[in-house]
Amino acid sequence: MLKLNAVSSGYSDKEVLHSISLEVSNPAIYVVLGPNGVGKTTLFRTVAGVLKPSAGTVSLDGRDLYTAGEMRHEIGYLSHFPALPEEMTLERALGFYGGIEGGSVIAAIRTLDLGEFMKKKVGDLSQGQKKRASIAKLFLRERKLYLMDEPTTSLDPVVAKEVRDKLLELAKDRLVLYSSHNLYEAQEIADVIILIKDGKIAFYGRKDELRSGGYRVGIKASADLSRLFPGGRRDKEYFVVEVTGPENVGEVVKRIVEAGIAVYEVKELGNPLEDLFIGETK
Repeated sequence: MLKLNAVSSGYSDKEVLHSISLEVSNPAIYVVLGPNGVGKTTLFRTVAGVLKPSAGTVSLDGRDLYTAGEMRHEIGYLSHFPALPEEMTLERALGFYGGIEGGSVIAAIRTLDLGEFMKKKVGDLSQGQKKRASIAKLFLRERKLYLMDEPTTSLDPVVAKEVRDKLLELAKDRLVLYSSHNLYEAQEIADVIILIKDGKIAFYGRKDELRSGGYRVGIKASADLSRLFPGGRRDKEYFVVEVTGPENVGEVVKRIVEAGIAVYEVKELGNPLEDLFIGETK
């Protein structure tokens, strides 16, 4: 279990996080959202043991990270910056850290599909390749807690999906904190949402709680749908219908087709995370 108790943290005379209290206990992906500058990276650096809080405590499995320093080795932290020395080849760099931390270099290489780059210097890799290499270093051995600060930035869609799939697998029995600017990516992988506003937690809850306000779909059809769905409304070229969840969209389409009306397009209108994000950060 990760526990933050009244944690304040920041840089020099600027406090960024203000008395945050948080408990993360069940294996899952906890997606941390918030505009730039609200404290997401500061939160990750504080939990990773990189930035000592000015007040409060951070503990993992009941042990304070700043008095029981060995607990920091149970945390894998992916920052915005490359985690490997640029003058080394990727093979030597991963081998060096593998010798220190243990684990399987070969497995990490395969996981991130880095075999063809092993003889290259880290400094000669593209930004996306450096990000994959940094993630590979993180996966050299298992940790109790993974902190992933925008892990799919600079990755092509195929590799980004592979990284998300790997994290979903890890989250079956590990704690994963994951920050992202991509709300649709967050919606795809999140179990729990942590929204930060002005250095404080504005929302903390399961993603499925956000569906309580209904699920909106927009439909383009060959005829007016107001007779079939009296509670719907027109929004530009779409007729908007509210259902309890995405699993009910098929029934809506079936009803329209059975009425002899052609369906041209069905799309989700808005994103529950987007609604939350906009509503809480105004």
